[in-house]
Amino acid sequence: MARSGVADLQVFQRAYAISLEVHRASLRLPRIEQFALADQLRRASKSICVNVAEGFAKRAYSQAEFKRFLLMALGSSDEMQIWSRYVADLGYIEPQLAAKWQAEYREISAMLNGLLQKVVGVADS
Repeated sequence: MARSGVADLQVFQRAYAISLEVHRASLRLPRIEQFALADQLRRASKSICVNVAEGFAKRAYSQAEFKRFLLMALGSSDEMQIWSRYVADLGYIEPQLAAKWQAEYREISAMLNGLLQKVVGVADS
């Protein structure tokens, strides 16, 4: 029987997919923004799936570590909701795209919260 990996988690799949979209869009920001704002967008969006993966890898050894990495992913997901608004307000992306990203990051945050509740439930039992 095949072992499930982080790539099997729906929250990872969604976070990874939108991080690719954010990365591509960030490359179209003005040159002056490439070393600050665009870089921040890329780092925050990627950190969600990376933290889920790192926590997932450690879960068998430490539920506390898994929880810690999920909390970092949750923070980055909530951060991306603000960055999405910021780049739209600056006129770098269309408001519709920002709204789409914000909705997706809200859903990812909800999924992370659900996963955290499962982890906390396992740790408490």
